[in-house]
Amino acid sequence: MVQVEVITKTRQTNGIPTLVKARLVTTEDIIIHIFCIVDDRLGDVEKVPQAKLYPSEVVTIGILFALKGGHFRAFYRWLSRDFDLLFGGLPERTALARQLRDQQGYSDCLLAQPSVLNVADNYPIELLFPVREGRSSQQVGKKGKDKGRWSVGLKLCWIINTFGQVCGWRWDTLNCPDNTFLDLLEGYQEQAIILADWGFRCAQGVPDNVKVCKKGTWNDRMAVETTFSLLTVVAHAKKMFHRTEAYLGARLAYTAAMFNVCLSLFHQLHPDESPFKVSIAEFSL
Repeated sequence: MVQVEVITKTRQTNGIPTLVKARLVTTEDIIIHIFCIVDDRLGDVEKVPQAKLYPSEVVTIGILFALKGGHFRAFYRWLSRDFDLLFGGLPERTALARQLRDQQGYSDCLLAQPSVLNVADNYPIELLFPVREGRSSQQVGKKGKDKGRWSVGLKLCWIINTFGQVCGWRWDTLNCPDNTFLDLLEGYQEQAIILADWGFRCAQGVPDNVKVCKKGTWNDRMAVETTFSLLTVVAHAKKMFHRTEAYLGARLAYTAAMFNVCLSLFHQLHPDESPFKVSIAEFSL
């Protein structure tokens, strides 16, 4: 369990000074706390003898990249300039990128267990402007509409439980229909009921554990909109700059892990908050 330093400070309330609790969390504190949570889950994973970083450190860096967003070059400059000593020295940029790609599977250990009721929805991500479509043979995304605007990108499908934690995820190109992800939802047939919007309906029917809800019904589904809003505002995930499938998949894997880790850290910092509250804004880098 991560221990968070608690201090007291004075606040004026109606002219009367009162002592209130406050938690000081710097960027370095956030990195250390994230590493502790990750290492608790991956503590038994051994390091490759030739590698410079332990798997827990690699996953922590992947989570930080997903949290900060933007280009990997800019992220690497920031991390190596300010926090190189926290990791005992970072490998070269391209070597680190390959480690993030190869060890992305460890992030699955940070996924949550489904609850009785869960929610599934899609999050569109832009990769290219439409005018640049087809210029590279390595292009991953396809052209589709996002809120009436054409773009080249992908859809990220998340399944979140009652507490807002990510239980499962998958991605496909932006031009695919929502019911492409029904096989992902069917994988939870014996575990949970999943609420989905009207876009998941299918002429061949939906799995027994999927409840397709019309607009205005089952407002519990709005929790996933809060989740996606935090991805946009905090993690800047609405636009990504990866050009190959392997690195893009790694980024999405670390994004799911990042959300669960930051949500867990939020509740450790604020134990009096409702367990159903979803917030990671204070960890924005």
